[in-house]
Amino acid sequence: MINCCKEHVELALDVMVDEHEVAPVLTELTEEEKLSTTCEYCNNKAIYVVGN
Repeated sequence: MINCCKEHVELALDVMVDEHEVAPVLTELTEEEKLSTTCEYCNNKAIYVVGN
């Protein structure tokens, strides 16, 4: 799973497709999770989690 901000959501989706070759699931983090979760690409606050 990849935590990402709005700016990097497309990159995270592409990475998941490349690595797992299945359609990824995009889920918005809860308000509580958003407070302590950072984007894996830029360390801004994460908004989404991309998984499969």
